[in-house]
Amino acid sequence: MPQYGQDTLNTKRTLTLGETQYSYFSLKALAQKSGADITRLPFSLKVLLENLLRWENGKDVHVSDIDQLEKWLDQASSDCEIAFRPARVLMQDFTGVPAVVDLAAMRDAAAERGDNPAAINPICPVDLVIDHSIMVDDYGHAQSLKINETLEFKRNRERYEFLRWGQQAFENFRVVPPGTGICHQVNLEYLAQVVMTQDQGELLAFPDTLVGTDSHTTMINALGVLGWGVGGIEAEAAMLGQPVSMVLPDVVGFKLNGRLREGTTATDLVLRVVQMLRERGVVGKFVEFYGPALDHLPLPDRATIANMAPEYGATCGFFPIDGETIRYLNFTSRQPDQVKLVEAYAKEQGLWRESAGPDPIYSDTLELDLATVEPSLAGPKRPQDRIELSGVAASFDQTLQELASQDKPRSVEVQGQSYNLHDGDVVIAAITSCTNTSNPSVMLGAGLLAKKALGKGLKVKPWVKTSLAPGSQVVTDYLKAAGLQGALDELGFTLAGYGCTTCIGNSGPLAAPIANAVQEGDLVVASVLSGNRNFEGRINQHVKANYLASPPLVVAYALAGTTRLDLVNDPIGEDQQGNPVYLKDIWPSNRECDDLIRDILTPEMFRSRYSDVFTGPQSWQDIAVSKTKTYHWKSESTYVRNPPFFEAGQSVEIDNIEQARALLILGDSVTTDHISPAGSIAKDSAAGQYLIEQGVKPADFNSYGSRRGNHEVMMRGTFANIRIRNKVAPGTEGGWSKHQPDGTVMSVFDTAMKYQQEKTPLIVLAGREYGTGSSRDWAAKGTRLLGVKAVIAQSYERIHRSNLVGMGVLPLQFISETALADMNPDGTELFDIRGLDSQLVPSQDLELVVTRGDGSTKTYGLRSRIDTKEEAAYLLKGGILEYVLQNLSKK
Repeated sequence: MPQYGQDTLNTKRTLTLGETQYSYFSLKALAQKSGADITRLPFSLKVLLENLLRWENGKDVHVSDIDQLEKWLDQASSDCEIAFRPARVLMQDFTGVPAVVDLAAMRDAAAERGDNPAAINPICPVDLVIDHSIMVDDYGHAQSLKINETLEFKRNRERYEFLRWGQQAFENFRVVPPGTGICHQVNLEYLAQVVMTQDQGELLAFPDTLVGTDSHTTMINALGVLGWGVGGIEAEAAMLGQPVSMVLPDVVGFKLNGRLREGTTATDLVLRVVQMLRERGVVGKFVEFYGPALDHLPLPDRATIANMAPEYGATCGFFPIDGETIRYLNFTSRQPDQVKLVEAYAKEQGLWRESAGPDPIYSDTLELDLATVEPSLAGPKRPQDRIELSGVAASFDQTLQELASQDKPRSVEVQGQSYNLHDGDVVIAAITSCTNTSNPSVMLGAGLLAKKALGKGLKVKPWVKTSLAPGSQVVTDYLKAAGLQGALDELGFTLAGYGCTTCIGNSGPLAAPIANAVQEGDLVVASVLSGNRNFEGRINQHVKANYLASPPLVVAYALAGTTRLDLVNDPIGEDQQGNPVYLKDIWPSNRECDDLIRDILTPEMFRSRYSDVFTGPQSWQDIAVSKTKTYHWKSESTYVRNPPFFEAGQSVEIDNIEQARALLILGDSVTTDHISPAGSIAKDSAAGQYLIEQGVKPADFNSYGSRRGNHEVMMRGTFANIRIRNKVAPGTEGGWSKHQPDGTVMSVFDTAMKYQQEKTPLIVLAGREYGTGSSRDWAAKGTRLLGVKAVIAQSYERIHRSNLVGMGVLPLQFISETALADMNPDGTELFDIRGLDSQLVPSQDLELVVTRGDGSTKTYGLRSRIDTKEEAAYLLKGGILEYVLQNLSKK
C-alpha cells in the first residue's frame, strides 16, 4: 500500500457526507498558507498540484515543486521537473502481456540475486483488459462472432494461460477477460471512479488518476480523470512504485462555442480539433477544453475528443468535472454514495467547473465555433489530414497520382465474380471500437442510416468487407433495444467481436479474389473505418488509402463502394423505382438520435453488463492456471519467453560513441507502427522464418501483437513494416538495411546481428516527429535488442522518447532544424558522438562528427533528450526496469 507524505504543510482536512468522514489534502488550505491565488490555475494542473501536495516527502516531491506549480500562473509555463504518482495503471493485452512477462522475469532475477521474488508486485492497482486479440476473420453473418471468438481462444490460449497465471500470482492485479469490450470504454463506463478512496487508518479521498499502456488512455479525461498513455516500460515502473518523472507541461486552453449543426457528428468535430491542434503544435502539452459549449456537450462527445489526444499530439485533452460528469456517472450506474462523493469533493477542492466562473489562465489558447464544423473524413494515411466530405473524391484522385502515378483509375476483373475492382474502391468498411463506439449518438446514427438505406432498397457493394466491433457489450444492448441491429446485420455489419480490431490491423484477410485483384493490378484501394489510426501499412497490407470517418459515414461508404464518389452531391444509389438516392435522403436527424438515447438507454444496461465483469466467458474460466509465484517458462513456447533484459544486473558505463554505423536513416513522421512489429507476420520476413524454424505453420503465425511476449519474434519484426523506407538501402521498401563497408543488402535484423558480431555500435537517424502514434513499448525494446545505442532525430513524439530512455537507448536531437537535410547521409558514413560522460546532465549539448567515405568530416550540434535527472538515473542503470529491480534489492 502506498505511503503518502507527512503533511508537512498541515493541509489535511475532513469532508463529511452522511455518516462517512473522509480526509483529504486541501488545495484551499494550501492557498491560504502560501498566499497564492490558485483559483484560475487550469483544472488539470490543480489535479497535479493535489498529487504533489499529497506525496510531498522531501525526496521525490519537494515543497519547492509545489511552489513552482503555484508560480506557473505568473508566466503560464514552467520548466520545473515534477514527480507524478498515478493512482492506478490501465493495460490492454497487447501491451500488458510483455509487461507481465517483464514482471515475471523480474521475479526470476530477484530470486537469482537472493531476494524474495514475491516482493515483485504492483504497488498501485492495475487493471488489464483483454481487448486486442480478436480479429475479423469472419464477417457478414450471424455466426461471425462465435467463429472469431473461437479462433481467438485457439490462437491465444498460451497467452491467456500466462495472463491467468499473472492474475493469481500478483497482488493488486485484475484481468478483465476477452469479449467484454475495449479497455478505454470499460474504463469510462465502469473502472474509473473520478474520486478514489483508500483506507490508511483513515478514509482518504483523492482524485482518480492513471497512466495506461495504450496511447488512447486519454479517453478517460472526458470524465475529469487525469490520465495519459505511457510505454509499457513506464507503466511497469509506475505500478512498482516509481513516480512518473515529467516536466510541468504547458496547458493549452481550447475554447468551444456554439452547437454542432444538423448533419454533423462528434467525429466531424474531433477531426477538426485534431487538425487545428496539429497545426498549432501541442506535443508534450496538456490541452484543456473550456467555454460555453461545454454546458451542452454530452460526455460521450467529450470522450470522442479526449480519445484522440495522441492524434493531435497532446499528452491529454482534459474536461473538468461538472454537472455532465455527474449525469454520466448516474447514467452508467455508479454507486450513489460514490457519485455524491465526486460532486462534494470536486466542489470543495475547486475542481468543479462552473458555467459562470472565470476562465482559467492558459499558456496559449485557441477557439472553435462548433457551428462551423463540416462533415469530414481524415486520410489517406494521417489522422490530422482532414478532408471535407465533398472533397474526398478529388482528394483520392490526387492520392492516386502520388501512389500510382495515375490520372485515371485502373480496373481489374475479379475472378469468379461479375464485377471489376477499381482504384479507389472501398474494400473494408469497419465500425471499429475506440474513438466512436463509446458514443451512442453516432452508433445509433449508423443503425438509423442502415434502416433508412434498406427502406430505399440500397445494398452494400459485394467487394466491401463489413464489420461491427463495439467497445462495450452495452452497445449491442441498445442497438437491439432500438430495433437497429437487424438493419445493420442485413447490410453485413454483423457483430464481429468486442475489441480493438481494424484500427490496430486486426482487420483480418480480404476475400482471396479481392486480394488477388488488388495484387494483380497493383490497385490503390481504400478502407473507411470509425477508428483513430490510419497510418501506412496499419489497417491491411493490401490497402494503401485509409480514411477515418463517423460510423454513419462508414455505412454510407459501404453502400457507395468507392471513395471516388462525392457523397454530398452525387447519388449514393437508386431506390426500387430507379430514382436516385442521395446521402441526405437517408441521413438521420440529430433529433432522431437524441430521442433514441433518451428512450432506449438505461442505467440497468450498464449495471447488468458490469455486475460480474471479471468472471468472463466459460472458455476463459476453463483455462487451467498454475498457482506458483514464479512462472515456469516453456522452452518450446513461441508466445511467451523469458526476456534478456536482466542479464547484466549492473550499471552501465556511459561514454562517447565512436565509429558507429547508421542501421536506418528515416524521414519525417516515422510512427511507432513503422518501428514496432504490428499487424500480420509475413512468411518471408525474418520473424516468419524464425517461426517456421520453430515448427510453426504460416497459418498459425497469428499477429505480431499476439506474440509480444516473445522477444525473438519481436526483435526480428522491429523496423520491418512493409511501408518503411530506409535511405541506407535505397530502392527498397520494408525492413531492409545495408551492411557496410561491403554494401550487402539484408533485413534490418540480419544487418544488426552482423554488426553486433563485429562489435560495431549502431545509431538510427530520423527526421521530425519521430515515434508518433501508439505507445508501443516494443518500438523501444526492439531498438535496444538490435544493438542501437542512440537515436538522433529532428524531433520526437513524447511517449516514444520516454520509452527509449526507459530501455537504455539514448535519444538525441539535432539542434539545427535542417541538420539532417544538410548532412544528407546515405549509410556509408561513420559517426562519433562526443561529449558524453557518466554525469548525463539533462538537456546536455553534444557533438556529432560525421566521417564520409572520402575521409572528410563535418560536425553537427546535438542536444541530449534526457529531460530530467530521474531519466538520467534510469539510463545509467541500463533502463528503468533494472533501476527498479536494483532499488527493490537494496530494500
